Amino acid sequence: MVIVAGYLIVDPELREAYLADCAGIVSRARRAAGCLDFAISADLVDPGRVLVLERWESQAAVEAFRGEEPGSKLQATIRTAEVAEYEVADVRMLT
Repeated sequence: MVIVAGYLIVDPELREAYLADCAGIVSRARRAAGCLDFAISADLVDPGRVLVLERWESQAAVEAFRGEEPGSKLQATIRTAEVAEYEVADVRMLT
């Protein structure tokens, strides 16, 4: 399993529009082969922070979807980002 997690920083006044523009990406990702979960959401306490969480069955599934990078409009909105991929060797379910 591969987890992609981190955050983006956008201007606070642009965050709601940015998230609305991401809805299509989230929908496409969730339908993509190998996607276990995909979320882009607002941080509850920082008005400019956008959280990213993805879970994929494999690195191949991530790479197959990666061709659909954010458009230039979305990229231009991001001031900074810290997002990383993690390859998971073992999983312990909590529920």
